[in-house]
Amino acid sequence: MRKSHPVRRAVLAGAATVSGIVLLLSLKPASDPGSAQAAGQAPPAAAGQAPQGGVNGAVTGDAAQTQYGAVQVRLTMNNGKITQAEAVQAPKGGRSDQITTSSVPRLNQAAVAAQSAEIDAVSGATYTSAGYKKSLQSALDKAKASAGAQQGSGNAQTLTGDVAQTQYGPVQVRVTVAGGKITKAEAVQAPKGGRSDQVTSSSVPRLNQAAVAAGNADIDAVSGATYTSAGYKKSLQSALDKAPAGGGSSQAAGSGGGQAAGSGGGQAAPRTLTGSVAQTQYGPVQVRVTVAGGKITKAEAVQAPKGGRSDQVTSSSVPRLNQAAVAAGNAQIDAVSGATYTSAGYKKSLQSALDQAGG
Repeated sequence: MRKSHPVRRAVLAGAATVSGIVLLLSLKPASDPGSAQAAGQAPPAAAGQAPQGGVNGAVTGDAAQTQYGAVQVRLTMNNGKITQAEAVQAPKGGRSDQITTSSVPRLNQAAVAAQSAEIDAVSGATYTSAGYKKSLQSALDKAKASAGAQQGSGNAQTLTGDVAQTQYGPVQVRVTVAGGKITKAEAVQAPKGGRSDQVTSSSVPRLNQAAVAAGNADIDAVSGATYTSAGYKKSLQSALDKAPAGGGSSQAAGSGGGQAAGSGGGQAAPRTLTGSVAQTQYGPVQVRVTVAGGKITKAEAVQAPKGGRSDQVTSSSVPRLNQAAVAAGNAQIDAVSGATYTSAGYKKSLQSALDQAGG
């Protein structure tokens, strides 16, 4: 057999090497989150992720009702990141005490680690985990709205209202606000089952359209859906109350802030903030405050215990709690003698409202 010449072999080997290098350079590297981070780029944001953009302070999510009790999550945020998560409400009593003690710390850690509501349920605590994730998502929605306001009023904000209980089931509304206008409204909860399915499917789309058209909660009830309409309007108003200053939607909402709005024309516009519902032994308590110039100018209880002895306790204690909130400018107020539970619920809901203001 004829042997190849050494020079010829060297030339062929060199040509093969060059061809291989050219081929490798022409191939695009596959993009993955790991390589993006290694290159100093942030991976794509996941749905429900903690909003970036300077959100600081405490943000309290709405209370999520579960089969074993309410779950409510409060986040501490620093520059848009979750630095601490805690459950300010969780199921208690009997077996629930053990489950809460075991599961909540793990859920708190998971929320900080994930920086979103996309966390795994804790084994053996299915209902508590589901309620935790729901309230956590609500807190992130509020933080996202606040971040959007800081970046500019033209950016869209997602605002989720409190759950409004009706005779036929809960109603909860979520709105998207951009440029001071409601651009989208949807019911994330509505009555269901039996006749309610038909009423909901007929009325909710019309209520959604009415909210966008009106730009506020002053919308007409849908005929044949009185209870659903009332719950929708209540939750819608709650969502608009959470709009940060400058969003424009709380002005159109038309409740709570009108008195303060007429004074101090050169000052920042007053904000109306509705706290989460605080459940007490004698009934729910919910507080709405008007804040202007960093001060509470008005406080009112939009829900308070009623019926029997509670009527007397509420009429005596709530006006004093309202005055104390305005005087103190925060939730560090004394309980009213003889109204321990109402006072505790008032302070809890008041703190929730102030959390939305970033204070």
